[in-house]
Amino acid sequence: MLDLDGTEEYSNMGALYGLEGPEGEDLLGALNKMNPLKRQKAINTLTSQPAPSKGSRAEMEKHFGELPPHIKAGLKNGELRLADTVIYSIKKVAGKTIKLFETQDTKQISISSVSGAKLPKNQALVVSGITILVGVSADLTPEKIMATNFDKIESFPSIANGEFNLKSNKKIILPESGMFMFKTAANGNVPAGYYKLANPRLIHDDVLIEATIELGSMEGITANTHIYLGLHGTITTP
Repeated sequence: MLDLDGTEEYSNMGALYGLEGPEGEDLLGALNKMNPLKRQKAINTLTSQPAPSKGSRAEMEKHFGELPPHIKAGLKNGELRLADTVIYSIKKVAGKTIKLFETQDTKQISISSVSGAKLPKNQALVVSGITILVGVSADLTPEKIMATNFDKIESFPSIANGEFNLKSNKKIILPESGMFMFKTAANGNVPAGYYKLANPRLIHDDVLIEATIELGSMEGITANTHIYLGLHGTITTP
């Protein structure tokens, strides 16, 4: 039974329902089984043009065709919706290679918003922008790390001159790139440390997220230095 109730809010329902490809055949079969009035209503819903979405929501809708079947089904039946989010992780700068998401991570408020370097089941994220900030905790206890004031990377030249890359399921979202892109002190039009991706990419649920910073030097970095990484975008959620 084809049910389009609740999906009218999306601007790219054709991709959600798979009008191109194998799912399209199932959709056409469901339409053919309807009485003429219901069929016309369904066609009108599929071809309607709601107000265009904006920001990361529009970017997510462009990636509807890449969503796994179980998430598409959840969006179609209303069990899943789209929501704004920032997933984040804080890690100590203990060496020249800093892995911001690791398989031994556990979800902990003010430290990491994901466990095991993976998004939970049914949550897929389109990464619209990335934030990187640096802070120095009073000591290395969890409480002090959670209370650290994170600010722009410009005050830490060794970090600002490093490189960052982001991958999901071994697929590149952002290749090795100079950290200078996160230097925002001279740009008052964006949040501190924020870089807007011109090419947003999708992270599926239950796949490994890899975010790595490589430094050429540890000069000027104290033992209590920590890095905050935030991935901003739109996520599917119950």
